[in-house]
Amino acid sequence: MLSARSLFRQIHADDDAFALFAAVAAKGESQGGWENARIAALVRDPELAPKIARHGADEDKHGRIFRAMLHRRGLASPDVPPGTDYCMLLEQQGVGLSHARLRRDEPLTEDDVIVYLAHSRVTEQRAAEDMRLLRRVLGDDPDVGPGLRMICEDEENHLAYCHEELLRLVANGHGPRIRAVLHESARAEIRVNRDVSLAVTRRMGEILRWPRAQRTLLALGIHAVYGYDRLIGRHRMVRLRPPTRKNAMGPRRHEPTITHP
Repeated sequence: MLSARSLFRQIHADDDAFALFAAVAAKGESQGGWENARIAALVRDPELAPKIARHGADEDKHGRIFRAMLHRRGLASPDVPPGTDYCMLLEQQGVGLSHARLRRDEPLTEDDVIVYLAHSRVTEQRAAEDMRLLRRVLGDDPDVGPGLRMICEDEENHLAYCHEELLRLVANGHGPRIRAVLHESARAEIRVNRDVSLAVTRRMGEILRWPRAQRTLLALGIHAVYGYDRLIGRHRMVRLRPPTRKNAMGPRRHEPTITHP
């Protein structure tokens, strides 16, 4: 049965498949940590900067959590195939602020901040949805469940603060520019998500020796999701609404620590 639960449990049960999954996730989270840390250092808004810094710290923590999952199973982190590198492919599509821009020690403009927040609003939507799925499928596992639940909670906070900060900028007259960047980012993210999903599925199929029919059905499913997102689903990625979590990236509350032996 090709359910999300059965697929993720197959991946979790196989060392090589799980190593690839965790390595891809860890690389993306660590990359997000670096990007947010640079943005926090360059942004001039004294109220926004600490929220972005916390965002970066969360992403770094998520990378450590995924690497700890590998460590617990005695697995080495494999190289991440370029076709599965979500962050790199987004940058190549021109989504968000380029790494060349972030490496320059120049304060970010207000438009740079809009581009950053709109890009984050779109990608955090995807991250929050993916983590809700993983929490539902593997959240009760004693080894990976605590880490997945922590990451899921953080992603909900990240999504809430993107809504909150973008709505503040809309109220200051930046609505047309924000809507344009949101739609541009969503179109690119939907393509990248399709391409990365296909690349990961191909590699997992090789590792787990999935039959050709199963690989074909999974690829068709990914293309179907892409079509849905292009026509209808993208609206959830560009819509702005006041979040139920107010000031989600304000002063950090105490949270449990994920450690490894």
